[in-house]
Amino acid sequence: MERKKVFTGSPWEPQVGYCRAIRVGDRIEVAGTTAMKDGEVVGEGDAYAQTRCILTTIQEALRELGAELSDVVRTRMFVTDISQWEAYGRAHGEFFCDIQPVATMVEVQALIDPRLMIEIEVEAVVG
Repeated sequence: MERKKVFTGSPWEPQVGYCRAIRVGDRIEVAGTTAMKDGEVVGEGDAYAQTRCILTTIQEALRELGAELSDVVRTRMFVTDISQWEAYGRAHGEFFCDIQPVATMVEVQALIDPRLMIEIEVEAVVG
């Protein structure tokens, strides 16, 4: 099967050897995505703003692969401060309230940059 890939210019993509999203057949997997734009953290200290930034980046990657948020079947949120769950959840709900994919939120010790509060992975099935 053909593989279609999306790259977002993250400094870690070439260094680590991954793409932002990949489509194989009707399945799309989106790599862990953080609130980084042009090498800078977006929404430093703001859980809601970081989550919105990430979900916008994910939405753009999905569209490049011929999908929409409505094709998402799973989200995974890795957060550095679970006490901020309502802020993460509010932003997630703004994107997914009508879609309602399965979702997981777990607290992790740290992300790649200490200013990052959340990282999100997504799985989608097109069709």
